[in-house]
Amino acid sequence: MKDESTSRDNPDSVLAGELNNVVETTLRSALKPGNRQVVTDLYVSEKIENEKTEYAFKVYVRLNGRKQAIRKVNFQHSVFDACYFNNCVFDSCDFTGCRFVACNFHQSSFSGCDFKYAIFERCQIDDDILEREAPREENLKMRFARSLRMNFQQIGDAKAVNRAISQELEATSRYLKKSWSSKEDYYQRKYSGWKRLPQFIKWLEFRALDVIWGNGESIWKLLRAIFVVHVLIAFNDTYQYGHPWDLSSYVSSFYNSPAVFFGILTPVHYPLWYSSGIVATRLVGFAFLTAILVKRFGRR
Repeated sequence: MKDESTSRDNPDSVLAGELNNVVETTLRSALKPGNRQVVTDLYVSEKIENEKTEYAFKVYVRLNGRKQAIRKVNFQHSVFDACYFNNCVFDSCDFTGCRFVACNFHQSSFSGCDFKYAIFERCQIDDDILEREAPREENLKMRFARSLRMNFQQIGDAKAVNRAISQELEATSRYLKKSWSSKEDYYQRKYSGWKRLPQFIKWLEFRALDVIWGNGESIWKLLRAIFVVHVLIAFNDTYQYGHPWDLSSYVSSFYNSPAVFFGILTPVHYPLWYSSGIVATRLVGFAFLTAILVKRFGRR
């Protein structure tokens, strides 16, 4: 009697219960059990070769292997969780769509493996995988390097992080260029017609930032850009206020350009907008330099 009275007093709860039943029924009809199996606490006792189906779509938990060869094995869309492989050789294996979580590949090597759409998290793995096993497609190579960069950041490997960033930037540059200029079917379908204009703008922005400061990764490119600014200041000073046909005038202006750039010397004949532009360029340069140093030391 108490439940019936409660139901009569709270029609909203009855409606909510009926709605939950409908949702559960819909989920049971739409979602079916998959074929993924969980393999726990096993070890590789002998070499494995030419397996196309037996090892795919699995969840490997604490799988171990030592000094074993694994060749031409299909691990597609598998999950490797807290696995340990010591001095193992993976040759021509398919790791498409795999996820590696907290795995240790101590002195293990990969040769001719497929890592399309693979994800790495907190894994101990040599950074030579970046170049030797990266997918050929620029967009997949970019995501592969990005996943490894985040992985190396999680384990505190600063050197590997820098290498992964270089690989990611290189792949991103090629991808953006192909997105507006390539005649390959993939780019023609994805970026057709007017869609290529935004990609061209993104590529120009990327290239400009790369020339100025290596997209935040190169102190030398930033110093080169500052040197070019000094040259421009010297040229403008000589051309506008000096003797354009006298080479010594260019040398003298270039000698004074650091003082002008750093605000130590401000010639009175410079227009206000020109002096303001130099100040703005100096502040932006210092900001870029600070950002690079913070990123470099922040990874250690």
